[in-house]
Amino acid sequence: MTIFIIWLIAFCLIAYFAYQRWNSGVSQGLDKVLPSFLKSHGDNRYLWVITLAVLGATTLVQPVEMLLVVLLLGLIGLGIMALANWAGNKTRH
Repeated sequence: MTIFIIWLIAFCLIAYFAYQRWNSGVSQGLDKVLPSFLKSHGDNRYLWVITLAVLGATTLVQPVEMLLVVLLLGLIGLGIMALANWAGNKTRH
């Protein structure tokens, strides 16, 4: 129960500060990192604030699990990229 309370407090604080600073830096930072179809313009403000708050709070409470998930997703992404490059080379010949 203590971890849940810590997570909830972290979630609320991160969501509050991300929402308050959305126009002064958070939106521009996301736009630099994300591809064009995921840009943070329009009605996506609340979705991105909640997403950042969930990821931030979970990283604060369970950093090792988040690191392992990021590493696993990175390895899967590299594998898919390698498979796509290999398939693309096979179709050209």
